[in-house]
Amino acid sequence: MATAAHQVTPEEASANPPPEAVVVRFAGDSGDGMQLTGGQFTLSTALAGNDLATFPDFPAEIRAPQGTLFGVSAFQINFGSAAIETAGDAPDVLVAMNPAALKTNVGDLKPGGLIIADEGEFNKRNLDKAKYAENPLEDGSLAKWQLLKLNISQLTLDAVKPFGLGNKEALRCKNMWTLGLALWMFDRERGPLIDWLKTKFAKAPELAEANIAALNAGHAYGETAELGALGIAPVHVPAAPVEPGLYRTVTGAEAISMGLVAGAQLAGLPMFFGGYPITPASAILHYLSRLKEFGVTTFQAEDEIAAIASALGASYAGQLGVTSSSGPGIALKGEAMGLAIMTELPLIIVNSQRGGPSTGLPTKTEQSDLYQAVYGRNGDAPMPVLATRSAADCFDVAIEAVRIATQYMTPVMILTDGYIANAAEPWKVPDMGGYAPFPVTFKTDAPGEGEKFMPYARDEKLARPWVKPGTPGLLHRIGGIEKQVGTGNLDYSADNHQAMTDIRRDKVAGISVPDQVVEQGAPGGKLVVVGWGSTYGPITQAVRRARRKGLDVSHIHIRHIWPLPANLGDLLKGYERVLVPEMNTGQLKTLLRDQFLVDAKPLNKVSGQPFRIHEIEAAIEEVLG
Repeated sequence: MATAAHQVTPEEASANPPPEAVVVRFAGDSGDGMQLTGGQFTLSTALAGNDLATFPDFPAEIRAPQGTLFGVSAFQINFGSAAIETAGDAPDVLVAMNPAALKTNVGDLKPGGLIIADEGEFNKRNLDKAKYAENPLEDGSLAKWQLLKLNISQLTLDAVKPFGLGNKEALRCKNMWTLGLALWMFDRERGPLIDWLKTKFAKAPELAEANIAALNAGHAYGETAELGALGIAPVHVPAAPVEPGLYRTVTGAEAISMGLVAGAQLAGLPMFFGGYPITPASAILHYLSRLKEFGVTTFQAEDEIAAIASALGASYAGQLGVTSSSGPGIALKGEAMGLAIMTELPLIIVNSQRGGPSTGLPTKTEQSDLYQAVYGRNGDAPMPVLATRSAADCFDVAIEAVRIATQYMTPVMILTDGYIANAAEPWKVPDMGGYAPFPVTFKTDAPGEGEKFMPYARDEKLARPWVKPGTPGLLHRIGGIEKQVGTGNLDYSADNHQAMTDIRRDKVAGISVPDQVVEQGAPGGKLVVVGWGSTYGPITQAVRRARRKGLDVSHIHIRHIWPLPANLGDLLKGYERVLVPEMNTGQLKTLLRDQFLVDAKPLNKVSGQPFRIHEIEAAIEEVLG
């Protein structure tokens, strides 16, 4: 990590500048509190002013068997003094709380990186569970990395002994001991975390004091154990330059929730959220349930179908209906999405994608629901689809979805994924005065004598009027059977169905979306890398590195998946080659080929893990020879 501790001269400081970025991964059993440890380290990192990105990675089981390879929970954070776009490729530091955590993660560690291992957990029982024939801490197999082996379990027991906890309760504090050591290693303040522990355990002060003692003991160990002799000393990563303003860390689930509330406020509507628990979408329901003061009603339904049906009922009643799920739940909601399209009511559907098909990989990330979002309903059922690129981006995408849904009287799907939903990054809290309101106007004026109310009459956007039930003089039919043009009465005739199908298609196709911009590079050249969703970070970094090498490569990232921006086809045809990295088997690639007749080439990954920068960088170099 660094040289032995001593008084640093100005000459040495200039010769050994602090690293621009550091990647740390905490790994252990799913009961070891690695997500909590990573979350609190993230908090201290944000308070230190570093830019950051995180990647929580945990098993699908609520409590996987202790010590097993498939029960490992990990949390990775990339933080630095410059712009951070991803959670990092290879970690610089791996904290391994048991043999299974070491085995499943050490292959990702940089050569020369640091392993901090809890040797107290490397007993025969745990080594057998991790399928180690010999103890890797003793057999020399870790020689290409730095190794710091500590009996963290025993050190924790010693630290919390005065508080009279049982052995099991005392060992639960070892994540705080580990966090204390990490805070020392990266020059972080303990005060905010001590305050947090006091608040968290306000009703059990003995647990608060025990955890604080473990935190302080880990920090003190770093200060007093003369780790400098091992080449390990504190590393100070300077704060990143940022625009002045109010910042907070935010996950994708939090940002999309706040964006939906902000969108409802800009539309002047109360909001109803109907949901059903499913990984990784449940966090949106949890977060929105705490925002009742903003006119938000949350309802946990008995199943996915009831969840979307209740949200659609709320839209019919004059509220902003919202529902959320992941791939399997979105499949169940398909019929009700068709009903929303047929009735032409505003509805927001958030799809936090995960590995599939079926139950698939519940806690892993993927981008394999694009076909489902654009095409996945019976009949010709067009619906706008937007994709978020990062946790912070979820806020603006949610507002845009509400704008489209209410102005065009249509359901809208937002595509996010497990990585974005769970990952955290700094977010500059926006000034809402910079967002133009788009207030909804309900139709309230009854037709004159001798006139008939036309519930499917159209404005210039082809949107029909929104009428609250019970409005005097505006009684009308609504339902899933085909509507007569204009009147909304039932009509099975061939010509009418053709006309209504065309109207619904043209309404969505005519939605006003911004022109596509080029994120990096020129609007034309040898190669463009086209992405959507959470591939934004690794593509951005890979293209940046390639351009520094002098390669002619550009980057386009698509937010509006359907309808696509009007200028996108001409943009793509300005490049000799088009490369589309996706965490699926090539879904956006197929859409671009179909719509624009361009020879888009895929770069696919379906491992449940995000793209790494070097994977895309290598593909760029291969394409350009």
